[in-house]
Amino acid sequence: MASTQPSRLYEDLTGPEIGSTINKDTILLLPIGAVEQHGPHLPLSVDHVIAHETASAVIAECGETLDVWQLPTLSVSKSNEHAWSPGTLMLSADTMMRVLLDLARSAATSGAERLVLLNGHGGNTTLLNTALREIRLETGLKTFLMHPSLPPAYGGASPEEELGMGIHGGRDETSVFMHLRPDQVNLDLAERKVPEGLAENHHVKFGGSTSFGWLSNDFDAEGYIGDPTDANPELGRQLFESAVGTLSEAMAEIKTFDFGR
Repeated sequence: MASTQPSRLYEDLTGPEIGSTINKDTILLLPIGAVEQHGPHLPLSVDHVIAHETASAVIAECGETLDVWQLPTLSVSKSNEHAWSPGTLMLSADTMMRVLLDLARSAATSGAERLVLLNGHGGNTTLLNTALREIRLETGLKTFLMHPSLPPAYGGASPEEELGMGIHGGRDETSVFMHLRPDQVNLDLAERKVPEGLAENHHVKFGGSTSFGWLSNDFDAEGYIGDPTDANPELGRQLFESAVGTLSEAMAEIKTFDFGR
């Protein structure tokens, strides 16, 4: 049965409708995921699915009231920390930045003045923060970056049992994916993969004051970092719904944001 809800997918508009529908008060929302290895217990699609489904839920929550339109999900992004693993698809940092700038230039012709990047892949975070300013300078768009959850490597929360380092395929990410795609998770193959030694450091660790370069197989040959063994769909539902609520609140602030003027 077809949905009776009007579409807020940008791609469903006709060319002539852009001029009559999109305006300076419109918010354009670009979900950004990844297609990369997540260990043996999860498919390559995790970050793409989480980014896309979160964006869709935020649109359902506040799209109509705040005039938010969902751009097509950018599914392949900067995943070079997983380049060692066959199956991972990735863009170089240079290509990714060029793609973002090209998309932003195109989006700016619609008449919208606000562009939100919703990032489902932690490895994009540094580049996307840089892109906010580059896009702002290049196009004049007001630019914003949000995450379903802030990656632990960038100061976000991770369960105490994971020592703050459940950054890739760990309990929370696996739980959210179990909520969204329960038939695609195989917890029988999950093990604890936490870099215990890093937890003893005060500075050089995930979320510490000193960053370090890393590839996902630097810690373990299977390439996931965390402890997914206690993941469950109910926790995933709670995390997902909380994220949607928080992001919708942020979207309301984005709607009127004007540099404190």
